[in-house]
Amino acid sequence: MLSMKTILGAGWLVSSRMGSRLIDVVTVLVLARILTPADFGLMALAMTLISVVDTVLEVPLFQALIRLKRVEKSHLDTAFTIGILRGLLLSLVVLAVAWPFSIIFHDSRLAVLVAVLAIGPISRSLYSPSMVEYVRQMSFRPAFMAELIGKILASATAILVVYLGGGYWAIATSSVLSSLATTLITYLLAPYRPALSLSKVSEFSTFLGWFSSAQLLSALSWQFDRALLGYLVTKSELGQYSMATDLAVFPTQSLIGPAMTPVMTAFSRIKDDRQRLRNAYLKASRFTMMLAVPACIGMSLTSYLIVHVLLGGAKWNEAAIYLQWLALATVFSAYYNPLYSLALAIDRPSVIFRLNAIELCFRIVLISLGLYFYSLMGVVAARGAVSIIMFFAVLATARKLTGISMAVEVRNLWKVGASCAVMALLVLLLRHEIAGNINAVIELGIAAVSGAAVYVGALFVLGVRWQDVSKPVE
Repeated sequence: MLSMKTILGAGWLVSSRMGSRLIDVVTVLVLARILTPADFGLMALAMTLISVVDTVLEVPLFQALIRLKRVEKSHLDTAFTIGILRGLLLSLVVLAVAWPFSIIFHDSRLAVLVAVLAIGPISRSLYSPSMVEYVRQMSFRPAFMAELIGKILASATAILVVYLGGGYWAIATSSVLSSLATTLITYLLAPYRPALSLSKVSEFSTFLGWFSSAQLLSALSWQFDRALLGYLVTKSELGQYSMATDLAVFPTQSLIGPAMTPVMTAFSRIKDDRQRLRNAYLKASRFTMMLAVPACIGMSLTSYLIVHVLLGGAKWNEAAIYLQWLALATVFSAYYNPLYSLALAIDRPSVIFRLNAIELCFRIVLISLGLYFYSLMGVVAARGAVSIIMFFAVLATARKLTGISMAVEVRNLWKVGASCAVMALLVLLLRHEIAGNINAVIELGIAAVSGAAVYVGALFVLGVRWQDVSKPVE
């Protein structure tokens, strides 16, 4: 059962991520009006390499610590030491590939840019391990404060840099300073006296082995399209596509991703009770889709308004077209999050590895074919096809892990789908009536508020109540 403490913990993390994303939106709003799509394309290409190396070398120290029955100082020291080793390895890899990377993509600016951007993930490797105590106690306010303060400092500095003529370095400043400031703040909120030790490394090794392999496949999968496009299209086109992609995943990254940490903690506590775990998974899945589906569909329906209001100017028009369809693809991708948390909680990272391997294979084939035959829109269509395929793969995997049939999983979600259909119809009719007659900001606000009200009302009519979130579907 998802306890109120779990829901409150999710609320803190969602608030933290939402606050951070809103700050990011403000930052992008300012930068997009001064910089060009080509500037964002250059950053997207540099971040592709950083994201791959960062994800491949990611060490899920907090997830490993959460699953332990008891965390001692030696565990924290081991986690800290692994973090330092990870940071050193990441530095060496980035410095080794930065120059060849710039040669492959024919832009000498990439070498220095990649080296500077690496400071971000390196600093995250040194995050205070003592913060895990807050997570284990389901107390997420400190994480909220650390991330939000770091984002505010980074955003203010980035805006200052762009107004001083720093160009695309303003984007790099925001990325690096956000991670660096957040890490420093964690030591103020959760003091930890650093000590080097690997005495408990055996308690991390099995978990990290499967997880690291899964992360390698995940990194290749999610960055394959940007790397391919970076080599074959202009930086301006890549900038348009990357901006649309970042906006499309806003709902899942802001609402769903952070909520999964307390959900994973809850799963870990009841993993020996199969029936409770089954019910908890159904509730987590339904809660996930109750947030993700309306947000993504609403974003798709108002993509042109969103791009116009946030980014301004005709130079970003292509991003609106991509966003319209990528947001819909994200609907199906969101369903993976609860299964990811479940697999980690029950010590089955091999499940994540298999799913990531399947996704990588489909992405390589379908995205390559899509780009070859239909250019960028073919890539967008391919991503939609992959998300649908993976949705059914997740349904099948959940059945194996929990014994929940696909019919029960679908029945668990039908009211969400029906409510979103009503919401979509209302937004389409409303936009048809008011489009072009009022200010774009007001039109977007009316569409968002009206759509949300109709969605909540439709859920209410179908019998869904707040307390129902904690009730399993049989």
